[in-house]
Amino acid sequence: MNHASRHPYEHLTPAVVLDALEGQGLACDGRLQALSSYENRVYQVHLEDGTVVVAKFYRPGRWSTAQILEEHAFAAELQAAEVPVVAPLQLQGQTLHQHADFHFSVSPRRGGRAPELDDEEVLEWIGRFLARLHTVGAAQPFVQRPALDLQGFGREPMDWLLAHDMIPLDVQSLWQRRCEEALALIAQHPVLAGEATDIRRLRLHGDCHPGNVLWTPTDVPAAAGPGPHFVDLDDARMGPAVQDLWMLVSGERAQRTYQLSCLLDGYEQMRDFDRRELALIEPLRTLRLIHYSAWLARRWDDPTFPLNFPWFGSSDYWKGQIQMLEDQLEAMQEEPLMV
Repeated sequence: MNHASRHPYEHLTPAVVLDALEGQGLACDGRLQALSSYENRVYQVHLEDGTVVVAKFYRPGRWSTAQILEEHAFAAELQAAEVPVVAPLQLQGQTLHQHADFHFSVSPRRGGRAPELDDEEVLEWIGRFLARLHTVGAAQPFVQRPALDLQGFGREPMDWLLAHDMIPLDVQSLWQRRCEEALALIAQHPVLAGEATDIRRLRLHGDCHPGNVLWTPTDVPAAAGPGPHFVDLDDARMGPAVQDLWMLVSGERAQRTYQLSCLLDGYEQMRDFDRRELALIEPLRTLRLIHYSAWLARRWDDPTFPLNFPWFGSSDYWKGQIQMLEDQLEAMQEEPLMV
């Protein structure tokens, strides 16, 4: 039996998708389009009344029902506070549904383009909305969903990769050594090490990269209104506020400083920001690097992954990871960005 025939998503055919939505009272006209998503399966579906919805079929075994419902409740809180997020629709009184062994949700389609992250006004606007998201996120903690920390994003992924012999022997020992050196530096930050700290953890978007922020120009009518709106709360979890900021900055140090300054100019119009969190940016980037390799390896039985990441797993790939870890070891010992 090959990998493709073993994977649950093999059974998620267009007919199954349409049957799932029809079972929730949505009259589909037969048109659907797969959208770009690796972790889950997401489809744009046209309805007979002319509206278009987005159906998300959750990866089996990733989140429990309680964890998914906690994400949905967070989205509903954000909507109630008029924070522009795309939240699941209530169909027959529920936001989470089941069909053919898949959990799924249905959301309204929201258009938009990538934000111009070199535009001061755009960055300030996103900063204001992130502050509003975090104000809601700070109101109460997640109970079911995990935290963003050293154990879950660093040690456990490293141990899993080594235990499953995912790293070629010619580079394994050096990769492991660089990982352990990096994790030792990250452990110096109590908020990431899971220790008591006065740096506050709150409910986060969790994966706030530019692809998860859609921008609607002020001169284009849209249901979401002008400006940014946030999509894909699938990675929502507890953590420090800076996690939702650092992925929106890029480039040389001067450019990153400018972008972060603009984001915080907007953010602090709505909510205080603890400048000590700036020292967490490079440790968080390092954790994401380690976690990403383990994520690819764990998903390799999904036929979508070998097709889209053919470069993964070779000695050259892992040599590149070693170089990035060495770069991060240096970055984590530099002075943090000052804004």
